Amino acid sequence: HLKHGRFAKNIEQAPDWNLSRDRFWATAMPVWKGDRGTVKVIGSYAELKELSGVELEDYHRPWVDDITFDIDGEHFTRIDKVLDCWFESGSMPFAQFHYPFENKEKFEANYPGDFIVEYIGQVRAWFYYVHTINTALFGEQAFSNVISTGVVAGNDGRKMSKSLGNFTDPNELMDKFSADSLRFLLLSSPLLNGEDFALQDKEVGDVARKLSMVWNMYDFFTMYAEVDGWEFDGELRDPLETLRNPLDIWIVSRLHQLSAEVEKNMDAYNIPDAMTPILPFLDDASNWFVRRSRRRFWKSDEGDDKNDAYKTLHYVLVRLAYILAPFTPFLAEELYRQMTGDTESIHLKDWPAAGEVNELVMNDMDKVRDYVNQGLSLRAKSGLKVRQPLASVTVPELGEAFDFTLILLDELNVKAVKKGKEVALDETLTPELKREGMMREVIRYVQNTRKSTGLNVDDRISLSLTTENAELNKAIEEHQDTIMAETLAANLGPVDTGDVEVVCIDGAELYITLEKQ
Repeated sequence: HLKHGRFAKNIEQAPDWNLSRDRFWATAMPVWKGDRGTVKVIGSYAELKELSGVELEDYHRPWVDDITFDIDGEHFTRIDKVLDCWFESGSMPFAQFHYPFENKEKFEANYPGDFIVEYIGQVRAWFYYVHTINTALFGEQAFSNVISTGVVAGNDGRKMSKSLGNFTDPNELMDKFSADSLRFLLLSSPLLNGEDFALQDKEVGDVARKLSMVWNMYDFFTMYAEVDGWEFDGELRDPLETLRNPLDIWIVSRLHQLSAEVEKNMDAYNIPDAMTPILPFLDDASNWFVRRSRRRFWKSDEGDDKNDAYKTLHYVLVRLAYILAPFTPFLAEELYRQMTGDTESIHLKDWPAAGEVNELVMNDMDKVRDYVNQGLSLRAKSGLKVRQPLASVTVPELGEAFDFTLILLDELNVKAVKKGKEVALDETLTPELKREGMMREVIRYVQNTRKSTGLNVDDRISLSLTTENAELNKAIEEHQDTIMAETLAANLGPVDTGDVEVVCIDGAELYITLEKQ
């Protein structure tokens, strides 16, 4: 909108440019005027020396004002003017190479420039003068790509002001939330599209919280990798073709899709659009892939599926470090080094190719996740907790690339999946289903007790449970094996002694004690 709008209008309406200024501190205009009215423009120090016989160390005023010379009996003195400073700023593309006096090949190899950036006020200033001078001299634009930023405003939308107290010191924001979080917010904001942006502390905090999903996934991976002794072999390989589990195929495809989208928008210098898909991907990776894969890491066996889970999550985190590197450089550096052991900075690496995408698995995963969301909405409307099992769910499709059944059974906590016209739940609760719901509540409270006592995830326990409620007691007896397996209990019996945790399940009191084996 700036290119064909404000910038184009500025060029169309621009008046003649008066290059001279009546000042002292600036570049002296190389114009000498004779006493008969002849004007002589000097093209170089060498030409001036040839005419005057004078060579200076500094050609600024007042020394240059003393240089005079004669041509055909006409005496020349320098006019009492300096150049508009924008002339020098606009000369940057060639002046930085001291062109045309030297570096001709270097200048020509680097002209026009790939990229320039400045804030929106420079649309009618520096951007304009660079374009004007270089078009006049070389007949082409001086830059191929440009970003014009807006202005960061205070939290009330007004100009940042200490007297108004409408902003937090950026150093405080970075100390509290990290430099990466502030950088991510600003880069993904309308600022990079030339619009003003009111900086809110809460938004920086929101970004920090979302970026923390990266470290949550890292902590999850390293915790189980250390337990199982899983190690990176030093060579990062795209695992897509060798994967069997739909979850693995899906998240690697999502990663490749993300990489391609970020690359496409970065190539177009569209930074906000490049960053738009990053946080949704983190949510997908953390709250769908990792959450759905937890039991695969918990398995006691060392089968192919467990190894694929490690291999996939490792690949995702390393490749994610590459994608995040331009936007969160500190996070990306730390993540990359921790995941690979490489001592060379990720910022010295080449951007990796995007990789293949399994569209069939991607489409199927979108469908089953939509069915899950619809099912959860139906549960919420009926006031049925997800921990309460239901008899069945009906869905329109059961999958083409993979079977939806296991995901739907687990996510919606139902006993059967049926095919029908629309998503629907059988909400009839039998006594057996109610007791199973109680069992799920028991497991939740035991897990909370494990956590509050500081046990490690792989610590096995002795578990004691006691209740005076007949239905709750029956639920514990019926589902004893499941309770023990889910809580890593080596044995299960009634409460005798120890620190007792008292909880309430469907109005019934349950007494819990546990200790590490």
